[in-house]
Amino acid sequence: MSLIAETPAPPYYAVIFSSLRNADIEGYARTAARMMELATEQPGFLGVEAVREDLGITVSYWSDLQSIKQWKANAEHRLAQQMGMDKWYSSYKTRIALVERDYGK
Repeated sequence: MSLIAETPAPPYYAVIFSSLRNADIEGYARTAARMMELATEQPGFLGVEAVREDLGITVSYWSDLQSIKQWKANAEHRLAQQMGMDKWYSSYKTRIALVERDYGK
């Protein structure tokens, strides 16, 4: 599996999730792995890239805004979001962007 997502020709959307974790991360790794697995099963999901040092950044790619809304509303994902807000993250930010061009090697 490539670390760089294989995305189709634009346009498509990117959801950029940046976070700082708290010291209490019990259950975090298991939940993060499950969210990656679950996201790949969602209609409109195109790929994901994630890194974590002090700052974590996850960029997921989606075919359209409706797919993003459905992912945000997924019951299991909602529970994980709540755990993040209540327990795991001291700070986070979600940004949604339209990808109009991409290129690379």
